[in-house]
Amino acid sequence: MLIVLSATVLTLTVLLVFGLSSFVEKRAVNNLAKEEARQTAQLVFQSLYSAMRKGWTKTEIAEIITRLNLSSPDLKINVYRGYPVIKQFGEIVGEKAIRDHDVDLNLALLRGKEALIVHENEIRYLYPVAVKTECQVCHKADLGAINGVVDITYPVNKLKVSLGFVVSSVVGSFTLIMILLFALTYFVLRVFVAKPISSLEEVMKDVTADANFGKRVFHGRGWAREIRNLGVYFNNLLSTVQDYHSKLEEYTVRDPLTDLYNRKKFADFVKSEVQRAKRHDRCFTLILLDMDNFKNINDTFGHPIGDLALKEVANLLIQETRNTDIVARLGGDKFAILLPETEREPGEDVAEKLRASLAAASLDLPVGHTRFHGSFGFVSFPEDGEDFEALSVAMDMAMYKAKRGGKNRVSSLSADDDASEREMSIFKKGKFLRMALNEDRVEPFFQPIINVNTGKPYAFEVLARIREENAYITADEFIEAAEELGMAQEIDERIFIKGLKALSAFKDKDVRLFFNLSAKTMGDLKHMRKLPGQIELYGIALDRIVLEITEREALPHFKEIMDVISELRAEGLAFALDDFGSGFSSFIYLKYLEIDFVKIEGSFVRHMATDKNDHIVVKHISAMAKEFGIETVAEFVEDELTHDLLQELGVDYAQGYHYSVAMKNLEGF
Repeated sequence: MLIVLSATVLTLTVLLVFGLSSFVEKRAVNNLAKEEARQTAQLVFQSLYSAMRKGWTKTEIAEIITRLNLSSPDLKINVYRGYPVIKQFGEIVGEKAIRDHDVDLNLALLRGKEALIVHENEIRYLYPVAVKTECQVCHKADLGAINGVVDITYPVNKLKVSLGFVVSSVVGSFTLIMILLFALTYFVLRVFVAKPISSLEEVMKDVTADANFGKRVFHGRGWAREIRNLGVYFNNLLSTVQDYHSKLEEYTVRDPLTDLYNRKKFADFVKSEVQRAKRHDRCFTLILLDMDNFKNINDTFGHPIGDLALKEVANLLIQETRNTDIVARLGGDKFAILLPETEREPGEDVAEKLRASLAAASLDLPVGHTRFHGSFGFVSFPEDGEDFEALSVAMDMAMYKAKRGGKNRVSSLSADDDASEREMSIFKKGKFLRMALNEDRVEPFFQPIINVNTGKPYAFEVLARIREENAYITADEFIEAAEELGMAQEIDERIFIKGLKALSAFKDKDVRLFFNLSAKTMGDLKHMRKLPGQIELYGIALDRIVLEITEREALPHFKEIMDVISELRAEGLAFALDDFGSGFSSFIYLKYLEIDFVKIEGSFVRHMATDKNDHIVVKHISAMAKEFGIETVAEFVEDELTHDLLQELGVDYAQGYHYSVAMKNLEGF
């Protein structure tokens, strides 16, 4: 490309030089010829004038002109009389015919202007002779009148040859110099610019194609400073990218806190081990460790101490395992160990040894020390699973059994088929839930809560659904597993944020949202106290949000929940006691909890039109709630008759299929 560009520029330059030289040569020849003709004409005129002053006749003057022509054969000299001279002395034979056919001559005689007529090989110069004072001695013409014209035809061939030689020599020398300069420029550009850039291009191509960040550009001393700097900076960039790439590769397989393998890399190891074990008919064991009550360490001493504790656990696991064993941190306070070539019983012994070592270890703190322990689950291949997915679920299931068994223990899969099947079902649902959360398929649905007297929506209850292809799975099918596996709070948080987004965009700015909260969420008092701030971020008034709790959520942390309800109600949030009447202690909660709504258990509402006892229960719940100044919401309203009875009993609000099923969008109402 460079040679083509250089050749093109050189060719255009040479053509331009030759074009300019031709123009310059022509212009110079014309100017020189004109000047030469003018000087010759003046000499001729002076000679003739001298002769005329001596009184020479026209015959003698003609002889002078003839001799001039003979002495300069290259010149053609003629003298023509002007009209004043013709008038005074008469015509010279033959001149009139010449004047009649020579336009240029006539113009020179009449206007008195010099004329230069250029032909291919000669130049004709017409020099008008104007009357001066000294001319009037012999001529009776006025001053300035044209007494005659000196007509000189001047050959330019010799002049052209001479000047052309000079111009050609200059042009030739200039062209040679230009070629040398272009050759030198091409060499410099080729060696010191194009070659380094080409080298840079090759390195960039290799880096792009092979992600080989170890390549470098060679930048020699002879490079131009800008090109050399470009190579230096590019090498520095490669070094930086290589460093980041190395760190990124490290982070893709290592946990940055503990430097153990991460979940993804551990899965790769297990999958490879499965293939190897199948190929060679071998076995191996997997151990899963989940720290017990680790949240207390973070809450008590802070996350920096919690991170330090995790590092200590990682170091302990490394020290207590073989070099061939794979130790990984799966996330949070979960660790896993792969024991290649290890049968079931030795694997259980390793798990027990790790449990004992962990329980005996202590973490020194600036303010003392603390101990920690964990629940261990172990499984073996191929007894507990023949692929990574089955082993992963089995490992979680075994660890969960240790948690349920009292923690700080080692458990394997139970021989009890029914229990194992139940646990397997729970953990399969757990895996499904985790995928749904990771893929953001947990979505809110909205069921209207209708004002019984006006028939218009007063609020909407937000219900959790999981999108699965073109269908939606209701909470009944996954909420129990979510609670058992500790994922209920995460689901609550997703639904809460998405519900707030929908409410902030809804056209009716008076409608409320009722949110169900799990026991895990209600028990996280720090999280509960953050809710007002989250609501205000979406520009929603706090009194438009109602938080639903049940006896199950309230009972385990009753005193703390009483306090947080009081705090949040003081800020503007409202609370509803859900499934009221389903437990023996429901009425007692009205005495101790500050709530705004009672949601009457749907099993009483559904049959109140046909079951007298259900009717009585709903009637007394409604009456008692009014005495406490609490509004009532009836659930599971499925027909018009039930709606009419609720209206008669003074129930404030109702929800159920009679009004609407839960819908994906608020705008659908």
